Amino acid sequence: MLDKHSQFMKLAIDEAWKYQLLTYPNPAVGACVVKNETVLSVQAHKQAGMPHAEVLALKDAYLKEYPDSPLSDIDDSFGIHNYLYKNHKNFFKECEIYVTLEPCNHTGKTPACAMLLESVGIKKVYIGTLDPNSQASGGIQRLNKASIEVVTGILKEQTDNLLYPFTKWHSDKFVFFKMAMREDGSVTGGYITTKDSLSLVHEIRTKIDLMVIGGETVRVDRPTLDARYAKVNKPCNILIYSHNKEFDETIPLFKVPNRDIDIVNKLDIIDQKNFVMVEGGYKMLESVKQLCDYLILFVSHKKNFDKKFECESLGFSKVYSYKINHLDEIVYLKNNMRD
Repeated sequence: MLDKHSQFMKLAIDEAWKYQLLTYPNPAVGACVVKNETVLSVQAHKQAGMPHAEVLALKDAYLKEYPDSPLSDIDDSFGIHNYLYKNHKNFFKECEIYVTLEPCNHTGKTPACAMLLESVGIKKVYIGTLDPNSQASGGIQRLNKASIEVVTGILKEQTDNLLYPFTKWHSDKFVFFKMAMREDGSVTGGYITTKDSLSLVHEIRTKIDLMVIGGETVRVDRPTLDARYAKVNKPCNILIYSHNKEFDETIPLFKVPNRDIDIVNKLDIIDQKNFVMVEGGYKMLESVKQLCDYLILFVSHKKNFDKKFECESLGFSKVYSYKINHLDEIVYLKNNMRD
C-alpha cells in the first residue's frame, strides 16, 4: 500500500497522463494541492503556452476557499499569477503541493512556477523528477532560498516514465507506434474503438511533426488521416513507407489540403524530425520496431474474449495504462532497447 505522500503524488501522475503527448513541446506534468492531508485540487498542464500544472492546481485550491473570487474568470497564466500574488491572503501557508516535475524557474510564454510558489508562501513542495532542461531548472534552489521545504524523489520511477517522451524529443527525437486492437489482439475490421479514442488520436495528430504509414495500409484502408475530430483540424504531414510509389490519387489522404506527402522506401527522414507517429498493424510494427521509443495501444473492451492478448508479447514493457471511457483503454509500452 502506498504511503500518503505517494498517494498524493499518484493523483498528480494519473492526471498528467491524460494529457501525455498533447503538451508537446512541453512535458506532461501533474500537480496536487493538499491541506491538512485533504486534497484540495488535482490538475495537469494541458497544452503548450497554457498554464502549468502548479498554476492550475493553486487556482483550483484557492477557489475551494473563495468560490466567488474573480480568479474563476481568469484563464491565462500571467493573470492567474498576478491575482494570486496580490490576493493569496496567506491561504497557502498551510498547504503542500505535489508536483511530478521540479517547478520551473524560467519565464517564457508563462511565468516561473517556482516564483509563484514562493510568492504565495506555500508550506512544502514534494517533487517527483528534477527538471533535465537547464533553461527551466533551478526551481528547487529558488524555493530553498525562500525557506520553503522541498522533498524530492516521490514515486520517481513513475514520474520519470511520465517525463520520458519529453526527455527523448528534447534531446533527440521521440517516435511512437500507435495501433488500435481488441482484447484478443485483433486489429482488422473497420473502426475498433469509440469516438473518444478517435478524438484523442486526432488531437495527437495536430501536435506531431510527421505521421508514417505503410503503403499497403493506404491502398487497402484508403484513409483520410486528418484531424477533423480535434479542436483545431490541423492536418499532419504524411510519409508513406512503400517500395511501390504508385497510388490511386483519389484515396482521401491525398485530398487533404495544407499537408506534405512523401512516398519513400527508406525512413531516413525520421532523423530530421522531433515528434513522429507511426500507424499501422503488426506487419508495419515489425518493420519499424527498432525505430520506436513507445508503442501506444488503444484497446477496445466492447466485446469480452476468453483469451486476452498479452501486450508485452510485442517486445515492449508496459509503463502505464488508463481507461478513456468504460469501453476503451490506452496502454503505453516502452521499447527498452531504445534507452
